[in-house]
Amino acid sequence: MALRSHDIGVLALALLCACGRDVEEPEASGGARPVPVDVASPPRPVRPEVFAAGPGAPPYDEALRAALEEAWAALPASYAPRTRHRTDAGAPRFTNRLLLSTSPYLRQHAHNPVDWHPWSDAAFEIARRLGRPVLLSVGYSTCHWCHVMEAESFEDLEIAAYINAHTVPIKVDREERPDVDAVYMAAVRRFQGDSGWPMTLWLDADGRPWYGATYLPPRDGERGRSAGLLTVLRRLDEAWRTQPGKVDAVGAAVVTDLQAELERAPDGEPDVQAAIDAALAAAIAGADETWGGLRGAPKFPSHLPLRLMLQEAHRVGHGDAERLARLTLDRMERGGLHDQVGGGFHRYSTDPRWQVPHFEKMLQDNALLAETCLDAWLVWRDDAHARVVRDTLGFLLRDMAQPGGGFASALDADSVGPDGALQEGRWLTWTPAELSDVLSPADLRLAMVVYGIDEAGDVDGRSVLWRERPDAEVAAALGLDGPSALHEALGPLNRTLLAARQARPQPLLDDKRVAAWNGLAIAALARAGLALDEPAWIAAAEDAAAFVLDEMVVDGRLRRIWHAGQARHAAMLEDQADVASGLLALYSATGDVRWLDGALARCAEIEDHHRDPATGGLFRTPDDAEALLARERDTRDGAEPSGTSVHLENLLRLAALTGDARWGQRADAVTRSLGDDLGAFDHALLALDWQREGPREVVLVRPDGSSDDALVRAVVDAGLAAHVLVRVEESKLEAVAQRLPPVADKRALNGRPTAYVCTRGLCRAPTDDPAELTRLLRR
Repeated sequence: MALRSHDIGVLALALLCACGRDVEEPEASGGARPVPVDVASPPRPVRPEVFAAGPGAPPYDEALRAALEEAWAALPASYAPRTRHRTDAGAPRFTNRLLLSTSPYLRQHAHNPVDWHPWSDAAFEIARRLGRPVLLSVGYSTCHWCHVMEAESFEDLEIAAYINAHTVPIKVDREERPDVDAVYMAAVRRFQGDSGWPMTLWLDADGRPWYGATYLPPRDGERGRSAGLLTVLRRLDEAWRTQPGKVDAVGAAVVTDLQAELERAPDGEPDVQAAIDAALAAAIAGADETWGGLRGAPKFPSHLPLRLMLQEAHRVGHGDAERLARLTLDRMERGGLHDQVGGGFHRYSTDPRWQVPHFEKMLQDNALLAETCLDAWLVWRDDAHARVVRDTLGFLLRDMAQPGGGFASALDADSVGPDGALQEGRWLTWTPAELSDVLSPADLRLAMVVYGIDEAGDVDGRSVLWRERPDAEVAAALGLDGPSALHEALGPLNRTLLAARQARPQPLLDDKRVAAWNGLAIAALARAGLALDEPAWIAAAEDAAAFVLDEMVVDGRLRRIWHAGQARHAAMLEDQADVASGLLALYSATGDVRWLDGALARCAEIEDHHRDPATGGLFRTPDDAEALLARERDTRDGAEPSGTSVHLENLLRLAALTGDARWGQRADAVTRSLGDDLGAFDHALLALDWQREGPREVVLVRPDGSSDDALVRAVVDAGLAAHVLVRVEESKLEAVAQRLPPVADKRALNGRPTAYVCTRGLCRAPTDDPAELTRLLRR
C-alpha cells in the first residue's frame, strides 16, 4: 500500500527518533532574528599554499589540486574568500570543488571546511562506492538564513568533520537548478509540512530523499530547538547503518508521492469565468482591509492577483477588486517594502503593515512590480504609480544593470556593520544621529516627519524609512501644496540619503544573469518605456535582449544562466516563456523584427522540447534535460508567473499578431491541460481575460523617416484596452508581412502615419487621427 504524505513524515520522524530522544521536528526558516554572523573577508585574496580538504575528508588527488589551482588563477582581483578559517598570511585554509563552479552561491561555500561537491553524477557515484548517504543543501546567494547556517554549522570544524566523514555533501544553487530545487522542496514538505531555504536533506545514492528539513541550528538547545544539526547527523547516521530497510521504505514512498504530485495532469474542464470569480472572491475574503494585501504576515506582493484585479476593474468595473487593488498598492508603495530612497521593492514584509521588509531585492520581483504599477497608472493615471515605476526601473538601471547588457539577479539582505559582522538591513536603515550627520536641519525635520524616524527604531534600534501617513495629510502638516509639492521637496533629500547610503559597505550583488528574470525586466522596460515615453528604458531593454540572444543561446538552445563568461544549464520553461514575452513587448515598442524572430524561436523551442503530446500541456524541463526523480509540471503561479501561464499568454498574443490559427489552437490545448487547476494560475487568468475582451490588432504604418509618436500616445491613452501593437516603416512592410501576414495590405495614407485597428481579421477604416484611434481602442 502506498504511503500518504502524512505517513512519510511520521515514518521519517520515527526513524530519527528511534536513534535518540528529545527531537523536535524542524521548522521552516524564520523566527527570531539571528545574531550577526562573521563572514567578512579581506579586500584582496591571498593564494593558499596548498589546496586542502576540510577535516575528515580524503585528501585531494593531483588532478583536483591542479583544477583548483587553475580556477584560483582565473579569479578576479575582487574575489573575497568567504570563511573565517585562514592561515596567518590570510589565505583560506580549505578549498573545495565549489571553486570550480561559476555560481556566486556555490563559490560562497568554496572555502567552508565542509568538503562540498556540486550536483553531479560523480558525487552520487562516490556515495554509492563509499556506502554513505548524501547530505544535500539547497539555497541561494542572497538567502539570509542560508548565511546563518553557513556561519553556524558549515564553518564549524566539529560539524564539518562529521559531515565529511559520514556523508557525501552536495551543495545546489536553487536559482541555477530550479528543477532540482522543486523536486526536493516537495520532499521537504512531506517530511515537515512546510518548506523554505536553506533546505537540508538526506538522500541515498539514487537521489531518493529519506529525511529533510530546512534551517537547523548547530547544536541542541540553540534557537529554541531541542536537537541541533550535529545531533541530527549522528542519529541519521545510526539509522542509515542500522535500519536500512526503513530508510529504503521512506525513500521509495517519497519518490512515489513526488511523481504523483509533480507529474499529475489535472482533471476536469477549465471554466475561465468561474476561475476568475473564485480567484477574486478568495482575495477579497482574505483581504486586510486596513493595510491591503492578505491578512497576517509575512506579506508578499504576489499573494494577491493584483494585475488581474486591475484588469477586471478596467474591463467590467469590478468595484471590490478596484478598491482592494488601490488600497494594497498605496500601502505597499508607502511602506518599507518599497525602498523610499533608492527605489525598487524588497522581497516581502515581515509584518502586516508592509513596514519592515526582508531586505533582499530581487530582479524578478522588481520587474513584475514595475509592470503592476504601470498597469495601475494606465487605469487610474495617478502620478504616484508613475513615480514608483520610474524609481523601480531607475533602481534596476542604477544597481542591477551589467556591463554588456542584462541584469544581475539580486542584492543581499545583509551587509557588513561597523563590527565587521554581517547584519540584516544595515546598509539601508538609519538612526536619527546618522540622519543629522548628512542632512540640513530643515531636511532632517522633513525626513523625521515624512519617514517616521524615532530613537527606538524598527530593527536593532535602526529605522526603516516608510510613509505611514497619506501624502496629502503630511503635505498639509508641513504647509506644502499637496502631494506633488511634498515629493518635489523629498527629491533632493532622498538624493542626499542615497549618496550617503552608497558610501556604506554594500550588500553582495549576485551578478549572474538568469534568462527568465532578464525576460521579465525586458518586458517591464519595454512596456514602461513606451507608455511613459522613456526611450532610454527601451534602449536598455534592447541591450539586455541582445545579450540574451547573443550570449545565452548556444547552438540554437537557450541557456538559463550566464556568469563569468559562460552560459550554462538547460533553460526551464519559464526561461523560454519569459524571454519570449520580453521580446514580444520589445518588438511592439521598437518594430525591430529581430525581437519578433527571437520570440518565435523561443516559442518553437517550447513546443519542440516542453510539450506533452498526451495532454497538450507543458513540462517545466526540456525533454533532453537531466532526468530527476520526477519531471515536473507547473501546478500554480507563485511569486513569479509560471512558465505555463506566460507561454499561454505568448500563444494568445502570437495568434492575434499573426492571424495563424495554430497558435490559438495551442493556446486552447494548454488551457485545457490546466483543467480544474486553472484557478491556481493567476497570470493565465489575466491572459485569458485579455483574450475574451477581443484584442485589437493595431498596426501603425509610417513613411520612412517620419514619426508615429502621436499615434503611440493615442494607444497609451487607451489604457488597458486589449491590443497588440505593430509599428512599421513602409519600406519594411514586405519583411514584416512575411512574419505577420495581416500587415501585408497596410499602407501609410496621404504620406502620413496611419493606424489600422482590426479584430479577428475585421478592420475599421484606417485613421491618422490620434483621438479617433483612442476611441476605436476603447470601444
